[in-house]
Amino acid sequence: MPTHPSDASTQNSTLAGHLLDQYAGRIARVRRPYVLGLSGLQGSGKSTLAREMKTQAESRGWPTEVLSLDDFYYSRSEREVLAHQIHPLLKTRGVPGTHEIELLMSVLAALPQASDKLPVEHPRFDKGRDTRMAPSKWPKVTRPPKLVILEGWALGLRPQLLGALDKPVNELERDEDPEGTWRHWVNKQLRGYQPLWRKLDALIVLQAPNWEIVRKWRSQQEEELLARHAPLAMDAQTMVRFLAHYERLSRHALATLPEQADTTVEYDDDRHVIALNHS
Repeated sequence: MPTHPSDASTQNSTLAGHLLDQYAGRIARVRRPYVLGLSGLQGSGKSTLAREMKTQAESRGWPTEVLSLDDFYYSRSEREVLAHQIHPLLKTRGVPGTHEIELLMSVLAALPQASDKLPVEHPRFDKGRDTRMAPSKWPKVTRPPKLVILEGWALGLRPQLLGALDKPVNELERDEDPEGTWRHWVNKQLRGYQPLWRKLDALIVLQAPNWEIVRKWRSQQEEELLARHAPLAMDAQTMVRFLAHYERLSRHALATLPEQADTTVEYDDDRHVIALNHS
C-alpha cells in the first residue's frame, strides 16, 4: 500500500524533528551557518522533507535557507553548447557537469554576510520549461541563516573507479554512448563537486531500497504532473529515457553513500521509514 498523504505528512514532520534534534547541539555551537546536506535519489521526497525541516527549524528560532542542487542546473542553451562540444547526451539535465557548481559555492560563501544592503540571490530552475527562471524571479536572502539545508540527488557522491565505466548499464549507454565518452566525462566532472561536498558539516542520506523502486517513485511523480496537465510533463516512454541518464550514478549512490553519511534514513518500497542510523 502506498503511503497516504496525511501519513506521509506525519512521518515527514516526525522525521524532521528527529533530524533537527540530532544536530541541534552542533547547529547551536557554530558561529556561521551550519550546512546540512540532504541527499536522496529521484522521488525520495528530499524537497518536501527539506521544507518541513526549514519550518520546524525556524519555529526553534533558527533562520534557515534551503538550497536545491537542481536550481543550479545550467540553462537549456548552455547545455546545448555542452551537447554540441562534448556529447549529445549532455543536453539532458541531471548528471554531474550540468550544474553551475561555482555559482553554488559563491552563494554559500556570501550567505554569512547576507543583509538588506547585501542581499544574496540564488537561481531557480523551471523544470517545466527546462531552463532557469529570469534573475528578477530569483529568491533574495537578506539575513544570515543559522542553518542551510542543501538538498540534491547526488550529494556526497565520489567518482566511480575507471574500470566500472567500461560496461554500459542500460540501452541508452550501449546505443548512444558506445565509446563511453559521455560517462567518462561525467565521472571526471564529479571530481569538481568534491570541494562542495567538503563544505557540508553533515550529510543525511535518504536511502531507497533499490534502483527499480527509485524509478517507480519518480514515474509516480510524473504521472501526477500528467494528470494535472502540467506543461512538458513526461509520458512513460520519455520518462524511461530520462531516468536512464541517471541510472549509473544512482546505482553507485545506493551502493556507496550510506557509508559516507552522518545519518542514513532507510525507506521501504512504499516510502515508510524503517530505520534511522547515525554514525
